[in-house]
Amino acid sequence: MIELRFTAQKPNGQLITGAISEPTFRKGKNKIQNLAKKNQLKIQKIEKKVAYLYKIKRGREKAIRGEQRAYSKAEVENALRKLGYEVLSVNRKLLEFNFNPPQQDIVSFVKISAELLDQKLPYSEILTLLINDIQNKTLKETLKQINNELKKGADSETTFLRYQSVFGKFTAYMLGLASKSGNMAEIYKATAKFLERQQEFKKNLRSALITPMVTLFVLFLAVLFYVGYIFPETAKLFLKFDIPLPPMTAATLKISDFLMNNGFLVALVLIAPPIALWRFGKTKKGRVIIDRYMLKLPIMGSLIHKTLIEVFCRVFYTLYSGSAESIEPIRIAAEASGNAYFEQQIKNVAIPLMIKKGVGITESFEASGVFTETAISRFHSGEETGTIKNTAFQLANYYESETVFRLKNVIELIQVGIAMVIMVVMIGLTLVSAETATISPKSPTMG
Repeated sequence: MIELRFTAQKPNGQLITGAISEPTFRKGKNKIQNLAKKNQLKIQKIEKKVAYLYKIKRGREKAIRGEQRAYSKAEVENALRKLGYEVLSVNRKLLEFNFNPPQQDIVSFVKISAELLDQKLPYSEILTLLINDIQNKTLKETLKQINNELKKGADSETTFLRYQSVFGKFTAYMLGLASKSGNMAEIYKATAKFLERQQEFKKNLRSALITPMVTLFVLFLAVLFYVGYIFPETAKLFLKFDIPLPPMTAATLKISDFLMNNGFLVALVLIAPPIALWRFGKTKKGRVIIDRYMLKLPIMGSLIHKTLIEVFCRVFYTLYSGSAESIEPIRIAAEASGNAYFEQQIKNVAIPLMIKKGVGITESFEASGVFTETAISRFHSGEETGTIKNTAFQLANYYESETVFRLKNVIELIQVGIAMVIMVVMIGLTLVSAETATISPKSPTMG
């Protein structure tokens, strides 16, 4: 988060100051300008809190170097002098990179917090302990700011949501909600479980889809280089001496000539579709369409679908407290799924049916078209017996067990498939090379 401080003048000439936090400088500046326009203020100055490197000493003690964030150099100097130090130098840090912390660091923070909450340790003490131990600079600074704001009596939900660019929207919401609930430890445990499953699924998905795709792409480039550059140098040497080429060698040479003569077209066909798909996926409509077809992928589509239902059920179980307050847990659980199509169907179909027509949870979920028959059947039983919360928990555990087991098998199957493709390609290249090696020049005739 970027912290900005502004100085503005009221219509009566009085000067006022204020501070806001936003993910980017542009958003912060726009917010200040809108605030000034709404309250008829004239902006005098907007300052950004940045890092300063200082060098200080006290008496004959050894000089100390450190870093402090502030709105101006003068602020740092004044603060250090008030502490009794002689200021040797204060300079703004030239390069300041604030990368988001790794997901593993956030998972560790949430998991350890849950364990310490179980031991009835006060939350402020937990934050203090973790701030001292956390190595990631961004996460450490974020937790310091959260701790300071909470000590001042700030609303926990608003405070955590302000740092959703660091934690993620769902995690920030859950951690903020936990501080206001009566079951803080339970919500932290559920959030940690959710983050671990999300991390595990992404890792498995990378193993199942992304890694094989990269392997095949690199293999394709290697074959393209061989066919387009290395092979023709040898084959055309035979043509130069009017030596007839065997079938496979001749066919490969034709492919090579086509690639070399239409290099721009080939590059366009290879590069344009992925870029277009990536750009399309960045739009709201594109993301919904891509996420919808993700669920229809052969083999993997079913696993992705069931994992989404597992995540939904796990979050729904954590937040659901009764049928009278089911809308908000359903909305949050839909957002936590991470699939735009799944989220859209629940928000635009299921929730409106529940609010406007008073339809039950089971019928609304069935109308959305994103739940399996098994899930619908279990929700129906849970709704009839009044145990829908436990039903969601059972479904989450069931789908977790099923997807983990099946995904391992799928990954092994894909790895075998990739190995087979590589073997076939290598055999093809070997055969072409071997055929080329059998070519012999015509015997010279005696005149």
